[in-house]
Amino acid sequence: MTPRSFLLTPQLAEYVRASSEPYDEVVLDLMTETAELAARGEASPTFQIAPEQGSFMQLLAGALGVRQAIEIGTFTGYSALCVARALPDGGRLVCLDRNGEWTAIARRYWERAGVGDRVELLLGDAHETLRGLPADPTFDLAFVDADKTGYADYVEQLYPRMAANGVVLLDNTLRNGEVLDPRDDDARSVAELNRALAADPRWETVLLPLADGLTVLRKR
Repeated sequence: MTPRSFLLTPQLAEYVRASSEPYDEVVLDLMTETAELAARGEASPTFQIAPEQGSFMQLLAGALGVRQAIEIGTFTGYSALCVARALPDGGRLVCLDRNGEWTAIARRYWERAGVGDRVELLLGDAHETLRGLPADPTFDLAFVDADKTGYADYVEQLYPRMAANGVVLLDNTLRNGEVLDPRDDDARSVAELNRALAADPRWETVLLPLADGLTVLRKR
C-alpha cells in the first residue's frame, strides 16, 4: 500500500500522482519493498512519506540550490533518496537514524540510484548524534521525521546549524488530524510545537496540508 494523505480520498491521491512526473523504477521498487516490510508487521506503513511529498522535497532542494542537507529519521531511505538526487556534485546529505536493518535497505537503493557517495549515514540516538556534529558546515536544508516528542529539541538544535535562509521541514505536523484534540504524547507534543513555532520570531513558518502535514521553517 502506497502512503497517502488522510486529507485525500484514494481517487484524489491517484489523480495527484497521475498529474505529476512519473516515479522511476528505483522509487517504485523501494516503495514496493517498504510496503512488503509493513505487510509483514516489521514496520508501520506510516513511516514512509507520501510519494508526492518526496517529489516536492526533491523539487524544493533543487530549486534552493541545496549543497548541505541533514535528515533526522531515515527509515528505508525514500526521502533521503529524493533529496540526494537534487544535490549537485560535491553536495552532502547527513542521515541520522538508529535502525540498521531499515537503513540497510536504504543504502541499497541509494547505491542503485547512484547517489550513495552523497549520503553519510550515522547510526545511533539522533539527539546525541546531532549534538555531537561540528558547527560547520551549516545546513541549507533539514528534514525531520523521527520521534515526535523530540521535535522541539531537534528544532532547537538545528537552529544554530542552519545557514542564513536555511529551510527546515517537519513531517507529520497534522498527526492525522489529532492535533485538534490531542490524546497522546505524540499529538500533544506536535500541537504544542505548532503553536510555539507560529509565534517564534526566529523562523518564518508555514504549515502545509501536504500528506500528514509538512511544516516549512525558514531561518530569518
